[in-house]
Amino acid sequence: MARLPCGSTRSQGGRQVPQTLDAVAVRTWCSLALEALGRAREEIDAINVYPVADGDTGTNLYLTVESAVQAVEAVFTAHETVTGADGARAAQASGPALADAVRAMAHGALIGARGNSGTILAQLLRGMAQVLSDRGADAEGLRRGLRRAAESAYQAVAHPVEGTVLTVATAAADAAERTGGDATEVVRAAYEGARTALEATPRQLAVLGRAGVVDAGGRGLVAVLGALVEAVSGQAVAVHKRQAPAPLPVTDDCPADAGQEGGPAFEVIYLLEADDAAVARLRTRLDGLGDSLVVVGGDGLWNVHVHVDDAGAAVEAGVEAGRPYRIRITHFAADRVAPPRERAQRAVVAVVPGEGLAGLCAEAGATTVLARPGEPPASGELAEAIRRAHAREVVLLPNDADLRHTAAAAAEQVRTEGVRVALIPTRAAVQGIAALAVHEPDRRFDEDVVAMTSAAGATRYGELTIAERQSWTMAGICQAGDVLGLIDGDVVVIGSDLTAAARTVLDRMLAAGGEMVTLVLGEAAPEGLAEYLEAHVRESHLAVDTVTYDGGRQSSPLLIGVE
Repeated sequence: MARLPCGSTRSQGGRQVPQTLDAVAVRTWCSLALEALGRAREEIDAINVYPVADGDTGTNLYLTVESAVQAVEAVFTAHETVTGADGARAAQASGPALADAVRAMAHGALIGARGNSGTILAQLLRGMAQVLSDRGADAEGLRRGLRRAAESAYQAVAHPVEGTVLTVATAAADAAERTGGDATEVVRAAYEGARTALEATPRQLAVLGRAGVVDAGGRGLVAVLGALVEAVSGQAVAVHKRQAPAPLPVTDDCPADAGQEGGPAFEVIYLLEADDAAVARLRTRLDGLGDSLVVVGGDGLWNVHVHVDDAGAAVEAGVEAGRPYRIRITHFAADRVAPPRERAQRAVVAVVPGEGLAGLCAEAGATTVLARPGEPPASGELAEAIRRAHAREVVLLPNDADLRHTAAAAAEQVRTEGVRVALIPTRAAVQGIAALAVHEPDRRFDEDVVAMTSAAGATRYGELTIAERQSWTMAGICQAGDVLGLIDGDVVVIGSDLTAAARTVLDRMLAAGGEMVTLVLGEAAPEGLAEYLEAHVRESHLAVDTVTYDGGRQSSPLLIGVE
């Protein structure tokens, strides 16, 4: 069934014809692109032979767009309700502007970009967003946006190669500029131009020709552009099934392969906070260390991707340039030579709010997913973690009430692949720690899940955090900078001193009884806080034990669990 057009329209013979792309259409585009990449993920993974035949381009593109979808949804959620001075919530009269939606899309893709193709796609979306947010999204705006996207992607790649997603993006922009019609005709022309260019990629890049496949990143971009056509026109594009041909003869003018057998051993990706001058020096440094260098972003935030033999040197270069974080290192050599692993019988996957707890849970045998401040993991990331655990049975601990639906979607996705997944609805990291403490992989799966669920449910959780803005809470109105003490998700204390607030929260939690207190300290916790609270428990609450963990960089200075 055709979807209704989402942009501004005019009437033509009784039919509504879209004229521009508005914020709602951007939201639809992102959603449709995620659906399209979800359908094509396995196909794209299977044809991934360049720059490294690691079979993950489809997955990386999916995760990149999923991050963009989350960012756009967050913008719409922020416009759906507002909080009045009396705490009442009411619907806003208007939704987000186009500029808000496209900027969120680009930012979400940037912070969630995975792999070589995902990083380039993030820059393509950023290039489009730069034009659409300033110029608008009528036919001319879309033409200019597609051109800016292709140009900025070329600039982001240290050594551009034809026959890749860059070629497909340029062909889309060329086709759009040759079209003098409205927005629908422009995006349809871009899609057809990209599809035609994609079919030609095996004749442009030797490794594709020998394998008889098209470029995997370009195939993903065609899916994204097809979703754009549907978002603007309301009509789904026809799915063109490409029959895998025999390997093509490679002509002498085909470029030599790069990044294949004998290439760098590691893929290194990280987000980087740095200024333009530092990033320019970083490009030069990383270009000398390896290949497949792509640096995208701007305005102080960058996504860095490179293939190197010395992963440590690549990270150190980022440290010299600014502040790198969300560092991901993949060992290609191990992927190429390691024999298939036998599946474990059971594994635990846990979402954790800081590096300290990630190490603790990993030592306990769990596969961890790091949830950094303001960057909750997407369902695709959780699904990949479940797959990475490589077990027949998996217990999933989301450790955040807001991740319940995301975790459920990830569990359902992996269940279709034959993995038995049990989701324990842990609402805080301390509940996850309690569940992991009673985990016994040798007992029956159902019994293990029941024991872990019972331990998590018997753990009350508290949190000390700092208010970012004035707002109404259950304990009254707080101001930006106030210390907030929460118990089971509700604010119960508003204060100015974190240590005093922590003592009050701890006393209230222990007033209902308890035998064990768990303290997880973030890097923002005051010096001596753990020792003070431990002494307070010993003096004021007899027969209660205390255990303290270093949470590292996490969103809250202190997490408290009482069992």
